[in-house]
Amino acid sequence: MLKIKQIELIEINLPLVHFFETSFGRTYERRILLVRVIDETGAEGWGEATCGETPSYCEEWTDSAWAAVEKILAPMVIGKEVESAGQIWDVMKRVRGNRMAKASIETACWDLEAKKINVPLWKHLGGENREIACGVSIGIQDSIEQLFGKIQTELDAGYRRIKIKIAPHWDYDVIRQVREKFGDILLMGDANSAYTLDDVELFKRMDAFGLMMFEQPLAHDDMLDHARLQKEIKTPICLDESVRSPEDARKALEIGAGKIINVKLGRVGGHAQAKQIEEICRAANIPIWCGGMLESGIGRAHNIAMSTLAGFTLPGDVSASKRYWHEDIIEPAVEVTRNGTIIAPESAGIGFEVKRERIDKLAVRKSEIS
Repeated sequence: MLKIKQIELIEINLPLVHFFETSFGRTYERRILLVRVIDETGAEGWGEATCGETPSYCEEWTDSAWAAVEKILAPMVIGKEVESAGQIWDVMKRVRGNRMAKASIETACWDLEAKKINVPLWKHLGGENREIACGVSIGIQDSIEQLFGKIQTELDAGYRRIKIKIAPHWDYDVIRQVREKFGDILLMGDANSAYTLDDVELFKRMDAFGLMMFEQPLAHDDMLDHARLQKEIKTPICLDESVRSPEDARKALEIGAGKIINVKLGRVGGHAQAKQIEEICRAANIPIWCGGMLESGIGRAHNIAMSTLAGFTLPGDVSASKRYWHEDIIEPAVEVTRNGTIIAPESAGIGFEVKRERIDKLAVRKSEIS
């Protein structure tokens, strides 16, 4: 049984090692919302709201998630007795949307539960592949030379797949030059909804580059146009923003809106929902992978655990702490092997020690709900 007595909200500010640019804009610093759940025995679990600073990737952002957790979701969860962490989603179900806010609480409860039964979270979730393959996501750069340098650095570090952000001013010629420079590396382009069906001919031309996938080329809430585009091009389309639930995944596969799905814990609402999507895709023989949202070590640890599920067959955006942070908020920091993999920890829960003293130094606001 699980019964939450208190929920603590903490916002921290973490500067990135290097700016990260997508079609949404450029980010230099992350405002990160952490959630700590405590049960009646004093045991704790940690989660993270992975939304951005503004409602660009989706309608949630740091301040909306703070209000949703503090004013609505936390009071719904506190004091409710459930059989397992997998039922926390149902406790919050009558609140529409706000999946990233919900996931911050839900994932923290999974961490708490795994710690209470003294097993690693990845095993508690049903993970099978302790060693996961890792890729990296490289934002839009100021020059092609700068992009080349970034790619070479990541290849030298052993990463198995390179994802580059693309946008109407940074697409065909950039991919062409990357192919000419680096040959047949595993390469994909992430558009973050920057295109429309008017760009079909462009995507047909880019078929020649043999990319692993185009990620979310069309509107964030679209499936129908993606299905039309997929019929016109050979390169697999990977859905990201369009899939927010198991039902979305099922419908997307039924209409052929894509051939791959990127699963992000925050976007889908937590581990229980992610597990359902994994089961749907595995049954349909559709590969999935774990996407990233510039998480701190806490969110990254949850991504590692999720990525051990059998359906996660493609390298995800789960990379080393040092790619983003001068100093992370967990120890040990997440590291990648020379083979471009991360090995899930054997310690209970998320498997990393939360550096509470550092979090308190970085905190810009806190709230306790009990």
